[in-house]
Amino acid sequence: MAPQVIWRFAPLGEGALLVHAQGPPADLANRYALALSRAVDALSIPGIQSALPGIGSVLVAFDPLSATRGVVERRIESLAADLQPAPESPERVADIPVVFGGEEGPDLEDAGRELGLSPEDIIAALTVRPYRVMMIGFAYGFPYIGPLPSCLDLPRHSTPRVRVPAGSVAIAAGMAGIYPVEVPGGWRLVGRTSLRLFDPARQGQPALLSAGDGVRFVAA
Repeated sequence: MAPQVIWRFAPLGEGALLVHAQGPPADLANRYALALSRAVDALSIPGIQSALPGIGSVLVAFDPLSATRGVVERRIESLAADLQPAPESPERVADIPVVFGGEEGPDLEDAGRELGLSPEDIIAALTVRPYRVMMIGFAYGFPYIGPLPSCLDLPRHSTPRVRVPAGSVAIAAGMAGIYPVEVPGGWRLVGRTSLRLFDPARQGQPALLSAGDGVRFVAA
């Protein structure tokens, strides 16, 4: 039997709520968060402006002039009562070609030593199957991808890099990420893709990936 989900509400100012899925493990909580955000968006509930999924929560923005916080909470509770989690296997899977190691992945060998794995082991674990974009955050278009197997669980660098090149593929805290633009960052850099994760000129969707998409890393 799947763990029972308890939805908790935390106010964020006058026009937003953070809705937490409590009870199930992180992977299942993420699938519930994805399902709830999609359900809210699909129904176009009056007063609610957006629903953005996190790892195990949903940020719901609403117009306080059109709906009170209590009304929004009751509508979401009603919607979530019989909610089923998003599928474990994403319907849309994007192939991400990655050059691993060397100048493109300067942390790959050190990460291997810290994990007790060879660089080839890390690459194999990352490319063995598709993973899910659990959320978009940090920088616009930055995908938090996972959950990765426990053998790849590493903390972030204690001192972040001042500049991480756009396209860098990194791992930290049981997840993988891809830096969409050059920004500071503390994740372990294991490779780099030539794909452009964020393009303001791209028609329809500037970000290449969305929460709930699948990602398949392919060694280039």
